[in-house]
Amino acid sequence: MTRQKRRKIIRARRTATGIALVAAISFIAGMTDAIGLTMSGDFVSFMTGNTTRAALSLQSGDYTHAATLFAAIFAFVAGNAGGIVIAHRSYRRIFNVLCAVGALLGLAALLQQTDMSIIQFCIVVFAMGMINAAVEHIEGLPIGLTYVTGALSRFGRGIGRFMLGERKIDWTIQIVPWLGMITGAVCGAIVARSYPAVALAAVSAAVFAVAAATGFMPRSLRRRYNQNVTIRRVN
Repeated sequence: MTRQKRRKIIRARRTATGIALVAAISFIAGMTDAIGLTMSGDFVSFMTGNTTRAALSLQSGDYTHAATLFAAIFAFVAGNAGGIVIAHRSYRRIFNVLCAVGALLGLAALLQQTDMSIIQFCIVVFAMGMINAAVEHIEGLPIGLTYVTGALSRFGRGIGRFMLGERKIDWTIQIVPWLGMITGAVCGAIVARSYPAVALAAVSAAVFAVAAATGFMPRSLRRRYNQNVTIRRVN
């Protein structure tokens, strides 16, 4: 086997592993978003929608709802930041990020039995922000896990370039998060309607299951799907 062929095989394996991981995490994100929307009436990962709804609430004078949505947006941003910190200070980046997300969703599931709906909502939003740090790219292509507008935009632009004669098809990977999210959202809606008391606990268990599966990933891939952080020290 030539070196070039071996590299192609290794790259194909890396890409396949990344696609499976993105599909699984997007499935969880879609499931969580559907459950969160059913339980609270607001999105837990779609901050564009929450921003628009916050503006409408301000316009109509519903300042309490607007404040809740602004708190959710802050929690989502903070979750992304926290996920990056965990990912880049951990040996097992994806595993540790997913375990943190699973623990947060488990905590939210416990709060489901108390009168702490706003706190519970913000915890779930924080977790959905954090999960984005699990996978940031696949072979250099940016990937969004909890929001698919960007992925669909990149997919559409890829179709346009293909129509103009460009024959690269790596853009097709952008449809994976959307497929994972819509499948997860359907399952989440079913679980939320049929078993509302254990819906978040079910998602938490699913996150821990995916985290456990990442333990079988080759060591060479554990840091492959995250961007490196360059720390500049000022003397």
